[in-house]
Amino acid sequence: MEKAQARAFYEIEAIQNGWSARQLERQINSLLYERLALSRDKKGLLRLAQTGQQVQKPADVFKDPLIMEFLGLPESHKLVETDLEHALIRNLQAFLLELGKGFAFVARQRRITLDGDHFYIDLVFYHTILKCYVLIDLKVGKLTHQDIGQMQLYVNYYDRRQRSTGDNPALGLILCTDKNEAVVKYTLAEGEGKKIFASRYKLHVPTEAQLATEIRRELKMLRSGGPP
Repeated sequence: MEKAQARAFYEIEAIQNGWSARQLERQINSLLYERLALSRDKKGLLRLAQTGQQVQKPADVFKDPLIMEFLGLPESHKLVETDLEHALIRNLQAFLLELGKGFAFVARQRRITLDGDHFYIDLVFYHTILKCYVLIDLKVGKLTHQDIGQMQLYVNYYDRRQRSTGDNPALGLILCTDKNEAVVKYTLAEGEGKKIFASRYKLHVPTEAQLATEIRRELKMLRSGGPP
């Protein structure tokens, strides 16, 4: 049954998004359906198979992990965030495909100044379906509570200074190589988790077994309500 639903999903998405045969193969190999299915209940899974990806809330947009094999970067401790950013800009079309529906690129290294102190947001997008800015911060290591605090600053700034009439509150996405769910849970106040997200990224396409294990781990965390 699950395979039939996945097949129906890919057929709908390929038609709706005009995927080439190569793009379709890439989405199947990266288990796009399974990654999107993580945040959905049984009714949500049925809708995926019947209508494809429908974006109604932030959780419908962000998936974990993101697969970014198209960057051609090695998994190395010597990788720095500027290298990752430059590679994403060079491969922006592929990155937009991986991010999913509704993302429009706005800026890179967006500077904000607060009482003479400068801060730089790595990547800024606007989501045309959710009607909000999406701020992305790139990390080459494990997520820390300082990373989340920095993203809170960016999101608050955009909500107070950049948000226009008709815009919904900004969303923050931190891309990292690893994360501790307890750090995310206890750093964010109640309700803020709906505005700030953390997703791991992979610089190569894992085997189906490896990716399935990752997805099962995330699903277990979601069903248990996260770490104690």
